[in-house]
Amino acid sequence: MAHQMHHLQPIAPLHTQDPSGVLPPTPADAAAISEAEVGEYREQDRFLPIANVARLMKAAVPPSAKIAKDAKECVQECVSEFISFITSEAAERCLSEKRKTIGGEDLLYAMTSLGFENYAHALTIHLAKLRQHGTSGPPPPRIEHHIEPRMDVE
Repeated sequence: MAHQMHHLQPIAPLHTQDPSGVLPPTPADAAAISEAEVGEYREQDRFLPIANVARLMKAAVPPSAKIAKDAKECVQECVSEFISFITSEAAERCLSEKRKTIGGEDLLYAMTSLGFENYAHALTIHLAKLRQHGTSGPPPPRIEHHIEPRMDVE
């Protein structure tokens, strides 16, 4: 199934209502902020928090492993884009069926239709387990990985 890439919307809203009653900056104040800064702000709004990404990455490697900052940022951008891509496809399905809520099955459908059926199969099982046991409870056990030293032979 061919899928056209759509303009992705930010994960977080660009403008939130401030409960303190502080008004947004006036055009004179906005002149102090460059277009590059505005673009960077909006770009960062699309990404998952780096601390959450780093925590998930750390859980997948041995405790002694280090993860470079640029690796964390790269994964942050990739997973955020992946989530937006899948969610956009699921939202299209909901829109076509005149529904307002995206459910787990919509995400699985989107993953399969976009060519991620290997992930969709594993997540189908995970979704069933979540529904069977509820979403609360202790986190899954940490998986330990052992990395052997790399021996480069030239």
